[in-house]
Amino acid sequence: MKINISIFILSVIILSTSCKTEFEKVRTSNDPELIYKQANDYYSEGDFYKAQTLYDLVIPFYRGKKEAESVFFKYAYCHFNQEQFLLANHYFTNYAETFVTSANNEEAQYMGAYSLYKMSPNYKLDQTYTEQAISGLQKFINTNPNSERTTVATTLIDEMRAKQEVKAFEQGKLYYEIKNYKAAINSLTSMIKDYPETKRSEEIRWLILDSNYTLALNSVFLKKEQRFSETLKLANRFIKKYPESIHIPDAKRISENCITSLNEIENVGLKE
Repeated sequence: MKINISIFILSVIILSTSCKTEFEKVRTSNDPELIYKQANDYYSEGDFYKAQTLYDLVIPFYRGKKEAESVFFKYAYCHFNQEQFLLANHYFTNYAETFVTSANNEEAQYMGAYSLYKMSPNYKLDQTYTEQAISGLQKFINTNPNSERTTVATTLIDEMRAKQEVKAFEQGKLYYEIKNYKAAINSLTSMIKDYPETKRSEEIRWLILDSNYTLALNSVFLKKEQRFSETLKLANRFIKKYPESIHIPDAKRISENCITSLNEIENVGLKE
C-alpha cells in the first residue's frame, strides 16, 4: 500500500510538471533574458497581464541598463491597457521624469495626463481626477506647445471643463430647488465668474434674480431695503441683457414689486 501511495504521489508530481504552462516555465526560470524576451512577445501579442507579470520580475535586473527605458515604457502601457489608470499615470509620469532625453518622453508626458482623463467620472461624482487631468494636460500643452498632441489635449480639457460646468450648474440649481436661496445665489454667482462664456447665462441669472427676490420677501424688516434694492438692480440688468427671454414678464413683475416694497419701506421710515 505504501508503495502504491508513493507511486501515486510521484505520478502527480510528474503530471503537474509536464502540464506546466509555457508561461509558468518562463516565469519560474530565473533567467532574466528569457523572461524579458517572453514579456516582449506577450506585449506584442496584446497579452498585457502576462507581459506585466514578467516585466515585474525583470525590472530590478535591468534597472540602470540600456533595456530599462523600453521596459519601463512598456510596463506603463501594460497598466494603461488593463485600465489600471492610476498606476499608469504614476509610471508614465515617472518615466517622463527619469528618461528626459528619450524619444518617448513627450508621449509619456501626454499618456500620464491622459490616464487621469480616463479616470474622470460622471459629473455627478467627485471631480478630483477631472481637475488633476485638466492640470496635467495643460502642463503638457505648456511644455510641448508645438506637439501634434496639443490639439487633442485642448479638446479633452474643453470636454472636462464642460463637465465641471454642468456639475456647478446642477449644484446651484439644486440649492434653488430645495429653497436654500443664499447657497443658490453664492453657488450660481461663482459659476458665472468661473464660466463667463457659459451658454446657460440667461438661466443662471434668472435663478439668481428669483433667489434674491424670494430671499428679500422673506427677510426680516432690517434687511429688506438692502435686499430689495439689490434685487431691483438685478431685475433691471436682466431685462436689459435678455429682452427676448421667456422670463421677461416675471422679471418686470419683480422689478415693479421691488419698487413698491422700497416705497413702502421708505414710508414706514418717514412715519417713524
